[in-house]
Amino acid sequence: MTAEPRRVTGGVDTHADVHVAAALDSGTGRLLGTESFATTAGGYAALVDWLRTFGAIDQVGVESTGSWGAGLTRHLRGEDIEVIEVDRPDRKARRFEGKSDPTDAVAAARAVLSGRATGVAKTKDGAVEAIRALEVVYHGAVKDRTRAINQFKALLVTAPEALRANLRPLAFSAQLQRARRLGPVDDVVEAETRLALRELAGKIKFLDAQCDRLETRIGELTAQASPALVGLCGVGSHVAAQLLAAAGDNPQRLRSEATFAKLCGACPIPASSGKTTRHRLNRGGDRRANNALFTIVLVRMRHDPATRAYVARRSAEGKTGKEIIRCLKRFVAREVYQALTNPPDDLPTGAELRSLRQHQQLSLTVVASALGTTPIRLSTLEQGLVHDHPSRPPLPHLARRTRRLTSIGASGHQASGDAARGGRRTSHAGAAGGSRQPIAPPVAASTATISTGSAPTKW
Repeated sequence: MTAEPRRVTGGVDTHADVHVAAALDSGTGRLLGTESFATTAGGYAALVDWLRTFGAIDQVGVESTGSWGAGLTRHLRGEDIEVIEVDRPDRKARRFEGKSDPTDAVAAARAVLSGRATGVAKTKDGAVEAIRALEVVYHGAVKDRTRAINQFKALLVTAPEALRANLRPLAFSAQLQRARRLGPVDDVVEAETRLALRELAGKIKFLDAQCDRLETRIGELTAQASPALVGLCGVGSHVAAQLLAAAGDNPQRLRSEATFAKLCGACPIPASSGKTTRHRLNRGGDRRANNALFTIVLVRMRHDPATRAYVARRSAEGKTGKEIIRCLKRFVAREVYQALTNPPDDLPTGAELRSLRQHQQLSLTVVASALGTTPIRLSTLEQGLVHDHPSRPPLPHLARRTRRLTSIGASGHQASGDAARGGRRTSHAGAAGGSRQPIAPPVAASTATISTGSAPTKW
């Protein structure tokens, strides 16, 4: 009778230059060994080979998968090894057992083996990770811009009187423009103050342009990554970016909507005592994701009729403002989870709509006229700055209607025949000829026709 092959559970304590790994027998929990490896591609490969010398690898628990352990996590996933995200060791256990890198690595492996750590690590290999990188730079630029503006205003308060009198009556934007044109003077204090204001004005201009570029790109990427999320009421590009970053490129790792609510700090926390039964706001979880949910709730409380009616009803029941916000954040977390993990299959992206329209050689004005909207609204839809949502009157399902219109325009054009048109049109493949087909204006709130030379087609 042959013995069954040994199964191994690994644990890794991550650092900037060296990772410390530990191997446990998955069947008995016995420590098989500990070893240190460099934080390079070669070191990652050596770590995997070392674990495999003890047996087949079941799982590996890694600390700090979002920072020091990000590179190792990607390498392990490339080797088809399941990576479990492990929190830092329990403070009580650390106080009694001491602290060392091998001890932390063993604790990470035991957390996985005991089932205390079960969270699957983020993959960090898709569009969401790219959006997160841009968000880091954007928020840094916003903070730098705010700091530069405060410095500019503080210097202007203490500037020599001649310089203050020159800039003080102007609006802030005009102050910046004039500060960029300030020249040298004889007085040393005023001369250096002019130089400081000129440098700050140039810095603010650079940061304004940087923020605009990043905001546009983030809006495009979030619309491509999750059009269903961007389509929710109250969700802008930065809110969507924060929620996407919390879920990761593999939102399927979240087992349920309750898991996502717990991750965002939106789950109810019991705060009952005696005859009082109540829940309070959660102060844990991902606070940036929690702030994103809070932003959505604030927007809906002001602009969404259904949310305003809910607030009025719950207020009449005696709920406080914080309790109502907690309930709304939990509802929004459920809605966001569905948009991330189970989005509708028929929701087109802005890039798809632009491709369809350009393929038919239709202008924004022509398509917008048929849809009963404006060209600028359609342009922002194609750029991903706004998206499809049924609660945004008077244009429900605009993205779907746009795709249906351009698709029917293509089939109608092919049925019309080139000779009856008397014009030329180059197809996307460059082989067919014909004329651009006019799109009739809407005949009702939800129907219109496309002229095809035969029976009109409703969309």
